[in-house]
Amino acid sequence: MRTRAIRNSAQFITNGYHLQCVFRQTSRFHVYQALCSNSSMSDSQNHPRAFLLRTLHQWHWISSALCLLGLLLFTITGFTLNHAGQISADPKTRSARQVVPQPLLTKLQEVAKQTDARASLPPPLRAFLADSFDLRIGMREAEWSEDEIYLSLPRPGGDGWVAIDLTSGQVEYELTERGWIAYFNDLHKGRNTGAAWRWFIDVFALACLVFSITGLWLLKLHAKQRGLTWPMVGLGGLVPLLIALLLIH
Repeated sequence: MRTRAIRNSAQFITNGYHLQCVFRQTSRFHVYQALCSNSSMSDSQNHPRAFLLRTLHQWHWISSALCLLGLLLFTITGFTLNHAGQISADPKTRSARQVVPQPLLTKLQEVAKQTDARASLPPPLRAFLADSFDLRIGMREAEWSEDEIYLSLPRPGGDGWVAIDLTSGQVEYELTERGWIAYFNDLHKGRNTGAAWRWFIDVFALACLVFSITGLWLLKLHAKQRGLTWPMVGLGGLVPLLIALLLIH
């Protein structure tokens, strides 16, 4: 009898423990269901804001990645341009001379009589200059007269020219280089850089505009959690405005 009572008591305890575990698991399941339900409701309510944040972050990091190296270049060259007077330069000039072959000179004399004041050089002369001075002139226009052809060769960080005497056939070439700092400064200004670099500057400016607008929009979305957002934005605009109005004359 005592043994049977002990067995019944153990079975009762075991069944009770099992029911308690089932109850706990069931309760946890209902709580999990409630949490998932609330989470899905909140996600559905915040879906437009979440989509906007994801889109802004994506455009922001893509435009920042595209602008990164360009921003570094323009930042550094902006500093060097602002202190151009304190940065010393050591221009290097080299010159060379050559004589145009007589058949080519005769042809150039004939072309000079029929050519307007500005025109590109004929292909034989371009080939001669490429072989003699390693010049790639392309379709640049030169100044023509009956006794001389003058071609200006401006470039980033330097300058050059070619003069051809149509009487004697004497060719003079001179190139001046002002160093790497002057080269990058001219890239900053777009000076004598050609159409490809001008297109790059336009695309770069567009990417910077996207970077700035998405950054401003992100500031607006997070401004409630960051109290100094708009005071800092206002300070960034107010300081240069006051300097321009009060200190620049």
